[in-house]
Amino acid sequence: MKINELFYSLQGEGMQSGLPTIFLRTSGCNLRCSYCDTTYAYMKGAQMNLDEILSQIEKYPCKHLCITGGEPLLQKELQPLLQKLLKKKYTICIETNGSIDIKKYAWKPHVMISLDVKCPSSGMHQRMFFRNITYLTKKDQLKFIIENKKDYEYAKKTLHNYPPQCVVFFQPVWGTNPKKLASWILHDGLSVRLGLQLQKIVWGVKKGV
Repeated sequence: MKINELFYSLQGEGMQSGLPTIFLRTSGCNLRCSYCDTTYAYMKGAQMNLDEILSQIEKYPCKHLCITGGEPLLQKELQPLLQKLLKKKYTICIETNGSIDIKKYAWKPHVMISLDVKCPSSGMHQRMFFRNITYLTKKDQLKFIIENKKDYEYAKKTLHNYPPQCVVFFQPVWGTNPKKLASWILHDGLSVRLGLQLQKIVWGVKKGV
């Protein structure tokens, strides 16, 4: 399995924001979003077998694990890794970019899917697999990364067309004014949560946090 980095920090996004978490960042991504903040994970990484990964994970005093990327669903070893981690009683979040079918992962107990839907400003919105939203359950979360009003309207339309069962986050692209997005949500009375990237607020924009 090709791994870009493995570290221990606070979860910065979504329902588990602020929770101590081990992060396993895989290498490789099939998308090239305009605002991507992990371009260093496109190619760079080292091959690790599952036992090596488990050994590194077990060094940390934590049972919450976030598998992110890149795009972790591109990794062929993801399924056997999940099986090993679940046997060891880890609670897992898989962060995925919305372009790959999540069906075989969505129903696993103790595995939360954090699904992105890319909006027009990303340049990748036409690559979305919208059926994924129908696979999400109450334990999962759906996230829209929003840069401008066009993105916001696109997100609203997507929610209308594919009503989710799970919590929904509207998260501003880092560097844009979150007050605008907050005001749009309040004006329309949307049942969504404003999401902020806590890790960047606490430690700044850097790797390993």
